[in-house]
Amino acid sequence: MFRFQRHLTRLFLPLALVSFHLFAAEASAQKAQKSQEALNYAPPTVSLSSDRSLVSACVGDPAAVRLTAQALSPSGNPIRYRWTVSNGRIDGEGPTVTWNLSGVRPGQYKAYLVVNSASGDEACEAFANTLVSVSCTPPKPTCPNVNIVCPDHIMAGQPVTFASTLTGGTGNVPQIYNWTVSAGRIIEGQGTNSIKVDTAGLEGQALKASLSMGGYEEDCSASCTIEFPVPITCRKFDEFPDISRNDEKARLDNFAIELQNDPTSTAYVIVYPGSNGRSGTAQTRATRIVDYVVNSRQFDARRIVTVIGPARSELMVDLRICPQGAPAPTP
Repeated sequence: MFRFQRHLTRLFLPLALVSFHLFAAEASAQKAQKSQEALNYAPPTVSLSSDRSLVSACVGDPAAVRLTAQALSPSGNPIRYRWTVSNGRIDGEGPTVTWNLSGVRPGQYKAYLVVNSASGDEACEAFANTLVSVSCTPPKPTCPNVNIVCPDHIMAGQPVTFASTLTGGTGNVPQIYNWTVSAGRIIEGQGTNSIKVDTAGLEGQALKASLSMGGYEEDCSASCTIEFPVPITCRKFDEFPDISRNDEKARLDNFAIELQNDPTSTAYVIVYPGSNGRSGTAQTRATRIVDYVVNSRQFDARRIVTVIGPARSELMVDLRICPQGAPAPTP
């Protein structure tokens, strides 16, 4: 029997040794493969950026930050993204998302990103974060539409009134009226929506009233310009005392020629009697002057007005030409 056992041992021992060597070789190969895989593997990398680092988000105002991740898996494994934020919310998924900060109070907040390259090993994760500051800057008040109502009736030397109207703009802003004028002076209403301006001495000049509204960071202003016409007045053409008849005719000839150049004008002949002269002398002289201009110079008698002025030391004749619309001269 022992011979038979020795025979079996000699038969199977070589087979066992071969199997053992084959198993050892396979195990060694698998171990080498795993080592090679470990040597070839590299963890993912990630960088995180935001389109802005400061946002204005008063309570109730919309505010959003765009977050973009740049992730790379050297091993070519698929990448998964997991976003978290310290406040607000993330809208979207993947490498690009929107960080919604609407209604968030002022402060500093962080967004966090974990990328995973599809492995349960912690070495397969990478991390990144970014910081955003939230402030609350109230919007600037917007200007109203400022309009100045110019006066309709303008009379030189008489006060004029400028009024203003405001429409639109930001509400709840104190209305501060600052008026300025280019001429004359404000006599009433500074600080209100209308002013009265003294225009004495502004005949023939322009008057510009400007209004600037305070309480706004931008220029909220308007202006209005009016022009006072040159006053229409009579002008003195000639004045002479009791001269010779021929000299008087020469002066009256020039007077008639000047009147004919403006057919709409009116001639005024003002005679001041001498204090020592005879009664009626001034009227006689006025009648003689009109008779000469009308009959000798063919002038329309309806365009001549005679006036007897107060007595002077000696008789004096005053010839004036008054354009149409001018007030009558006062002796």
